[in-house]
Amino acid sequence: MRISLKVIKSALAALFLLLAGAAIAQEMTFPRDELSIRTAAGETHRLSIELAVTDAQRQHGLMYRKEMAPDHGMLFDFGQARRVSMWMENTVLALDMLFIQGDGTISHIKENAVPFSRDIIDSQGPVKFVLEINAGRAKALGIKVGDKAVGKRIGNQW
Repeated sequence: MRISLKVIKSALAALFLLLAGAAIAQEMTFPRDELSIRTAAGETHRLSIELAVTDAQRQHGLMYRKEMAPDHGMLFDFGQARRVSMWMENTVLALDMLFIQGDGTISHIKENAVPFSRDIIDSQGPVKFVLEINAGRAKALGIKVGDKAVGKRIGNQW
């Protein structure tokens, strides 16, 4: 069996990118916090979250992660309300994205964002935060537009 030099070079390049991505994923650290989602139905769901607050953390997000506990997520804090665009490049996990206004109100939900997709996921209006959780969790927990994210980082913890 003959393998062309071009195939070998392509395979080595792919391996390099994979290993480089894994090294980057291991180096990035995120502060941790707690967050609750209060639904209109009166339920409260507590989540352990990682915070993406710097440009580097927001750009990296959950890329290269292969698993996340069901009661975990990542909160992207953009510092001020603005229209936000997200995508799933280099993201292995399928995710639900909850777009959250400055007061904690969930204004838009993108369910089941497709792993590795470069499709733009738009906030559909100004938001200050985006919470990423495992795909299907928003539906399973009954989280809907209008529900509230509550926590220290949001600034509305009672």
